[in-house]
Amino acid sequence: MGVEKLDKLFKPKSIAVVGASNKVGAAGYRIFRNLIGSGYEGVVYPVNPNNESIQGVQAYPSIKDIPKTVDMAIIVTPAKVVIDVVEQCGKEGIKGILIISAGFKEIGEEGKAKEKELLKLKEKYGLRIVGPNCVGFILPYLNMNATFARSSPAKGNIALFSQSGAICGAILDWAESAKVGFSSFISVGSMLDVDFGDLIDYFGRDAHTRSIVLYAESITDARKFMSASRHFARSKPIIVIKSGRFAEGAKAASSHTGALAGEDVIYDAAFKRAGLVRVKKISDLFNCSSILAKQPRPTGPNLVIITNAGGPGVLATDAIIEEGGKLAKLSPETMEQLNSFLPTHWSKSNPIDIIGDSGEEIYEKTIDVCLKDDNIDGILIICVPQVVADPKKLSDRIIDLSKRSTKPILTSFPGDASVQYARKILNQHNVPTYATPEEAVESYMYLYNYARNLELHYETPEERDIKPSPEDQTKLKAIINNASKEGRTMLSEREAKEFIEFYGIKSTRPILAHDKDESVYASDKIGYPVVMKIYSPDISHKSDSGGVALNLNCKKNVEDAFETMMKTVKEKVPNAKIEGVTIQKMIENKGSEFILGSKKDPVFGSIILFGMGGIFTELFKDRAIGFPPLNQVLTQRIIEQTKAYKLLKGFRNVSPVNMTKMEETMINFSQLIEDHPEIQEIDINPLVACGDDLVAV
Repeated sequence: MGVEKLDKLFKPKSIAVVGASNKVGAAGYRIFRNLIGSGYEGVVYPVNPNNESIQGVQAYPSIKDIPKTVDMAIIVTPAKVVIDVVEQCGKEGIKGILIISAGFKEIGEEGKAKEKELLKLKEKYGLRIVGPNCVGFILPYLNMNATFARSSPAKGNIALFSQSGAICGAILDWAESAKVGFSSFISVGSMLDVDFGDLIDYFGRDAHTRSIVLYAESITDARKFMSASRHFARSKPIIVIKSGRFAEGAKAASSHTGALAGEDVIYDAAFKRAGLVRVKKISDLFNCSSILAKQPRPTGPNLVIITNAGGPGVLATDAIIEEGGKLAKLSPETMEQLNSFLPTHWSKSNPIDIIGDSGEEIYEKTIDVCLKDDNIDGILIICVPQVVADPKKLSDRIIDLSKRSTKPILTSFPGDASVQYARKILNQHNVPTYATPEEAVESYMYLYNYARNLELHYETPEERDIKPSPEDQTKLKAIINNASKEGRTMLSEREAKEFIEFYGIKSTRPILAHDKDESVYASDKIGYPVVMKIYSPDISHKSDSGGVALNLNCKKNVEDAFETMMKTVKEKVPNAKIEGVTIQKMIENKGSEFILGSKKDPVFGSIILFGMGGIFTELFKDRAIGFPPLNQVLTQRIIEQTKAYKLLKGFRNVSPVNMTKMEETMINFSQLIEDHPEIQEIDINPLVACGDDLVAV
């Protein structure tokens, strides 16, 4: 069922429209009207048992009555007859199916059952199905409009795939007014069969497509999606807008990782790893796709702003800082050259305010100097309508400079009538231009993040020698099997710490004590001060139930803590099975605390989470997500995204953490996750910095 069979859908020579209609306003009327009126050169057969002709074209009572084999069928019938129609298509050798009809999984169990029947037919007859519950698709270069939309987009180089039919309509309206064209425009609906992965794989090979834009609500086959995205994102930028960013949190999770690693942050991490650029607004989809296809990729986040007015320069500065970029620091050589020709009162820094009475010659010299500065990764030119600078002449000079530039050049010409020509001519010559400086900065950062995400493609983690020996692997499996035999879904703290130590992650090995006397004996043996924790297979968040006592310095502290803990835990978790407490050494002079965890995501599989740990875990909700296996570069990328990164480097009176040790620990942890896919959730919290070492407490 590879992409080659998609030709029947996206390069059909003949189409049957089942449910074609003479009734104005019906979906079957509009779809058939669009097909025969859009200039499509293939043969279109209307199928309707109640009419001899549809819109002047001979109709056929059923699929089997069509005299020739058809490549593709568009089904616009009530859901109750769709299965029978698809069966007929299969029998008659039609391989491409587009189901417009609604009434499937979106209505509940009855609809889901219908989809299962459709999947059986797909396998039986070797079909490829788009939909159900979709708007259809438009292929401008085939003059083929297989939708019930009232307009067709112009030809262009953007392939758009949308999971929302309503969004498709809105984008078509917007594209018409914005003069944006498409190479393909596809509504995927429920994605019963053909999904985003298939479409990226197919249209990634299309000569008319230079960039791909997705409106996604969910991903089905994550492996296929990631593979196709990684393969084509290098040559054809893929931009995605994912709805549901602020859906209410995940269901109650037994680990901090489960609570912190919500659906959206996992999607975000997956998009980055696949080399995609994620945007927040529909307008950004096209701003972003335009700049990615037109401009060279920046090698860094350092932007220089050249402006003839202070206010817009300040707005651009605010935007670059807010978006996570940087103002480029001008080199001494650049400063010297600028001082030689700019007005005396120019800003003497970035943003380069060349003053309102500077003309296009000054702009040109300034841009030329900045292009030679290695500290500068990209250039934003702002031109507010003034008496001196002529937007038309300036745009011509910018175009000439951009042709020999290896750095991205963006422009912002605020205003209306006086800058219309400049905007038009710049766009025609592949120089992006924006109405506001903020939009320009946002697009620059999308361009930078795209380049940065692509770097991850070249990171292929190597097999590591940390793998436990066969003998140790047997011991690890025994730990898990023992828990399963006892009906447990959670390892005890002692078992979990033993588990991670096989992967080179140090821990404070606890001693189990069943009563107060054993607690004192264990404390004396370990040496004070100690930590006491409740030992129960039913309690995962020990602190929340009063199950942790710190810094116990003597026998009496231990005895009192034991009595208090037993009373408090029984009150807070009355049904928990309590087997005693664990005693472990209290780490003194400890440094920063982190969380390192993993959970099994239903879409993307195992993920790895890193962030601030200990008491700050839920307070700051500081986390970044990655996917195993990891290597040094991938690990660094995860760490750099967190607030915890400042703690790792040292902050005020907090000592820096051994970064090499942290990277090694995370890589070893990712190997553990790779080796044991049965692990659903795991937390190391806190992972404590102790001098040059890290210890799971």
